[in-house]
Amino acid sequence: MKRARFTEERIIAVLKEHDAGAKTADLARKHGISEATIYNWKAKFGGMDVSEAKRLRALEEENAKLKKLLAEQMLDAAALRELLSKKW
Repeated sequence: MKRARFTEERIIAVLKEHDAGAKTADLARKHGISEATIYNWKAKFGGMDVSEAKRLRALEEENAKLKKLLAEQMLDAAALRELLSKKW
């Protein structure tokens, strides 16, 4: 799994700089990210505290694990159904 380059603390700090009036282009150049990344972060983390952002990221990771487990179970069930439907 791809590791995040920026921690929640840094993301929130960049967004607070943006809210304080810093230009998007200047922030992007300063932190080595694209302007689109700042806008994506603002859509996702806008108005959050660091603790809320950490909780969101933890919930997203948990959700991804559960989706993977569900897909595996559905695949197993389909394989069993196919095996039982064959006539000997």
